[in-house]
Parts: sequence; structure tokens; C-alpha cells
Amino acid sequence: MTDEPEPDGPEAEGSDPGSRAEAGPAVPEAAAPEPAVPEVEAPEVEVPEVEVPVPASAVAAPVVPVARVRSFAAWRGRRPFWGGLLVTLAGAEILVTEKAPLPVILHIGMQGLAGYLVPILLLVTGLLLLFNPAQRLFYSILAVLLTLGTWITSNLGGFLLGMLLGLIGSSLAFGWLPEQPARRRLLRRGRGGSATPA
Repeated sequence: MTDEPEPDGPEAEGSDPGSRAEAGPAVPEAAAPEPAVPEVEAPEVEVPEVEVPVPASAVAAPVVPVARVRSFAAWRGRRPFWGGLLVTLAGAEILVTEKAPLPVILHIGMQGLAGYLVPILLLVTGLLLLFNPAQRLFYSILAVLLTLGTWITSNLGGFLLGMLLGLIGSSLAFGWLPEQPARRRLLRRGRGGSATPA
């Protein structure tokens, strides 16, 4: 062997046959081009459109799980739902009929502040009837007093509509009993003969 440095590149590989075996397998210099395959276009086939009839009941309303409906009905049955809802709506309606801006209310004084305070308390009382039914008697009496107070403080009780909603709702909440059996229809079609008086 000589002390000369070995040249790099392609001439080094071709000059010494033994070095090729040591370096590993030879890499082909250029790959042969593959023959070109002609592209064939597929003929377009017309697919006829078919309309599938969809029943109106499938499109009309989304399906609500039965368990969710039953759980809401059970929740509603354990509280004075309609009374609390009407009292809440009464408070909201009376509050909406108040249109005075805050600086005018503060300028008027306590009478102006009471016009907002009484409907807000009525709305909160309605929500408490819904979410804390154990104290329904206290909340329903408070709702009656607040509703009657809106006659003086809030545009005749929200132009009478809010006052009527509040009175009816608080009466329903006061008369609600927690241990009522489930109500069923007394008259059902298809059961027995109809009893007609002679």
C-alpha cells in the first residue's frame, strides 16, 4: 500500500477492484426509465336520481327520549310548577313594564326604587317556589302580598296583566299538595259502555 490519500468520488470506486467489495454493493448510476402507461378514461355513466318518499312523521319533530320526558314530569309533579311559573312570569312582566332609566328612579326616590324592587322580589319568589317547594306556603303568601303591592308601585301591577298572573300563580302554589296521587283521565275511549242517565 502507498501513503497517498485515496481520491474521493467515482474515479476512486472504479480504480481499485478490491475497494468495491469492501465498500458494499454498487449503486446503479441511473435507473432505466419505466415504459409510459397510457391513461384510459372511464366512460361516464348516468345514474338516475331516485326520490325516496319520507314519511312526514319522520321529518316533523326530533325524537325526545322517553326517560327525559318522564324525569321532567316527575320533577314537575314534586313542586307547585304552574303556580311558580305564573308568579315568575308575573314578576318578569311587571319588571318589563317599568321603562324609567336609573337616574330618573334615583331622582324620584324610594317610590321609584320600589317600582323595581317589588317585581324583582316577585320574580325571585316565583323561582323559589319552583326550586324550594318545601316552603311553598310562605312563598305563596309573600307572592300574594308582593303582587298586591305592585298595584301601587308598578304601573297598576304591570297594567293588570302581571297582577292577575301573580294572584293566580300564588293561589295555585298555596293550594298545591305534595302527596297527590297521579291523575288519570276519568273517561277513556274504548273502556266499557257509556253510562247515560235515563
